Amino acid sequence: MPKVKTRKSAAKRFKKTGTGKFKYKSQGTRHILTKKSPKRKRNLRHKVVVSKTEVPRLMRMLPYS
Repeated sequence: MPKVKTRKSAAKRFKKTGTGKFKYKSQGTRHILTKKSPKRKRNLRHKVVVSKTEVPRLMRMLPYS
């Protein structure tokens, strides 16, 4: 069997947890932060878990994770 290439763009954005879920950083934290409330910015700081329907797609993109 030949090696399967990893999608590098996905590898930089997603990390696999110990239980097999994938997490990523929330969008909307780079710029235009003045109009966002402190509560909204605080909630955007945390990592978010990918939904179950997207996990098979990520597993194909990241075969060795």
